[in-house]
Amino acid sequence: QVQLVESGGGSVQAGGSLRLSCAPSGYISTYNRYCLGWFRQAPGKEREGVAAVRSDRRPRYADFVKARVTVSTNVAGNMLNLQMNRLEPMDTAMYYCAARAAPINREDLLRDELYTTWGQGIQVTVSS
Repeated sequence: QVQLVESGGGSVQAGGSLRLSCAPSGYISTYNRYCLGWFRQAPGKEREGVAAVRSDRRPRYADFVKARVTVSTNVAGNMLNLQMNRLEPMDTAMYYCAARAAPINREDLLRDELYTTWGQGIQVTVSS
């Protein structure tokens, strides 16, 4: 059974950086074509896509994080990372790793309803 385990969250001051990681146990080695994404949900707000990558390693970013965030998988293909720089208080949210064992169009990569497997989430808090 595929499990997604997030790590690396925490508290940081505005302008700081955090690196989130997700270990999609067995996912990348099992599926030839997949999508992996990071989503977030702030209190009182809907969940929104942050960044995602397909098995062809082409990423897609939400406009509100472009140039501040980098999503990647490691060479071994067993870790999904989200490097977040120049964090702002508006980035405070619960961050979730999600996976889908099938390809989708790149323009749909940030649609959370298309993902089938989710992690438990990890808190990111940015103070001003």
